[in-house]
Amino acid sequence: MFAKMNLKVIKSANAPPIPHVVENRLSGIRTQNRAQELTMSSPVNSDSSPDNASQRALILVVERNPAVQRLERFFLEQAGYSVEFASDGVLALARARELCPKIVVTEILVPRLDGLSLCRALKSDPRTRSIVVLVFSHLHAEDRALEAGADAFIVKPIDEENLIDIVSKLLQIRREGAGG
Repeated sequence: MFAKMNLKVIKSANAPPIPHVVENRLSGIRTQNRAQELTMSSPVNSDSSPDNASQRALILVVERNPAVQRLERFFLEQAGYSVEFASDGVLALARARELCPKIVVTEILVPRLDGLSLCRALKSDPRTRSIVVLVFSHLHAEDRALEAGADAFIVKPIDEENLIDIVSKLLQIRREGAGG
């Protein structure tokens, strides 16, 4: 259904190169890596980058820290995306049902409804099951995230450039899976 993608776990530059295995539900492939590695293009330099807000892909980010929200908004909007935030899982589920974003990006440890429960709820609801869910965490919970229905998983801390690359690639795969 979806095109193949070689998505790898992201490690910060100062973290030790620990091997991780990640399965991406969009492609069904399992990959293993020992270092920070992505070969994806950012929408900033892409011809398909949206040129106005009505054409931009909407990303719902579940983040409780206002300072981090400001940074994420800056980087994602600079890359050409529309961004909405929810500060907890319950609000995120309601916003996802209301807004139908292209991607929900969530940490596992969020208040009221954790990121894994949010993912399960999104994937079990016919109105939201097509939303791509990207889970990230300091916890090494790749298997748990994928069992919950996540389409991709990243180990924190996340480099902004890599976040943009992953979001771009997930959107590309979603478009290809939908027939363009």
